Amino acid sequence: MSLRKVNISILIVAVVIFLLVLHHNFLGLSDFLKRELTDANPLGLQPVDFIPAVPQRLADERNDKEISVVIAASDERLGGAIAAMNSIYHHTRSNVVFHIVTLNDTVDHLRLWLSNSALKNLRYRILDFDPRVLEGKIEVDPQKADTLKPLTFARFYLPSLVPDAEKAIYVDDDVIVQDDILELYNTPLKPGHAAAFSDDCDSITNKVAVRGAGNQYNYIGFLDYKKETIRKLAMKANTCSFNPGVIVANLTEWKLQNITKQLEKWMALNVVEQLYSRTLAGSITTPPLLIVFYKQHSSIDPMWNVRHLGSTAGKRYSPQFVKAAKLLHWNGHFKPWGRTASYAEVWEKWYIPDPTGKFSLIRRHSEAYEAK
Repeated sequence: MSLRKVNISILIVAVVIFLLVLHHNFLGLSDFLKRELTDANPLGLQPVDFIPAVPQRLADERNDKEISVVIAASDERLGGAIAAMNSIYHHTRSNVVFHIVTLNDTVDHLRLWLSNSALKNLRYRILDFDPRVLEGKIEVDPQKADTLKPLTFARFYLPSLVPDAEKAIYVDDDVIVQDDILELYNTPLKPGHAAAFSDDCDSITNKVAVRGAGNQYNYIGFLDYKKETIRKLAMKANTCSFNPGVIVANLTEWKLQNITKQLEKWMALNVVEQLYSRTLAGSITTPPLLIVFYKQHSSIDPMWNVRHLGSTAGKRYSPQFVKAAKLLHWNGHFKPWGRTASYAEVWEKWYIPDPTGKFSLIRRHSEAYEAK
């Protein structure tokens, strides 16, 4: 074989090897990009709608501080979320961006409500939450499947809901804000703390009698201390619990400590070992938060979560105190959109009628809803 033929053969082999290497790298890059896209959105959360900027007239009146507020909006409670956002929006000059977490079949209703009301200038993102993320992490009773509220777990996934923020506020849909949300946002968090909550043993909202609920102010009211897994945690049963209906989160710390994975771990363990107490019937959101944040959370000013307005139909606070509260929280069975809720007139001040008329029908049956 001549030298020229040998050189050609070597060249052909080299080209083939080069093409194979190039093909392999391309496939690797493709897989990497696929992983990046998947990892960036592990929940199946899809941003459905986003208004990037407020009109200049409103922008001139507000400061540049951007505050991320996360709120879940289920269809049967949509009026609550609307009223909560309206109260926040009209009490601040800050640049608030609402991250509204909902289910796919609620998106059109929500968008219509926002676009045909006083909230049409709101800055917001609508996120479609995929309930499949909860598979294997919560136990579903086939006879009570309709009482399961997937959106109550949205708060567990705050960094995924607000991926570009260092800090965020989460609020339940049954709240009304009566002061500037910027003050709540500026709640100081101690070094190493990923979240701040309002403790249930504070002097304002403790000693609430809830018939048949057991002790809802201590850990023993939420966790089954007969289980070895709970006992091994060495958490004192009389430790004051906290209310997760209002959260100020340091998302940088949340991600560093992998809080979401920790919460999912305890959710999954409960499915296997039944770790939650039965005394607070239906409370499956609070227990994993209590475990993960045991003595590792900062405190919110109790006036920023004046709660238990929904525990009874009667009025437990004076009108003067309700007026002074910075945030009112109707946690409990008696929601402010129901017929027998206390201080419903305060909530109604911020409620915007549903343009479809759908929510007004639901209000007449609100007492049957499961309390958060």
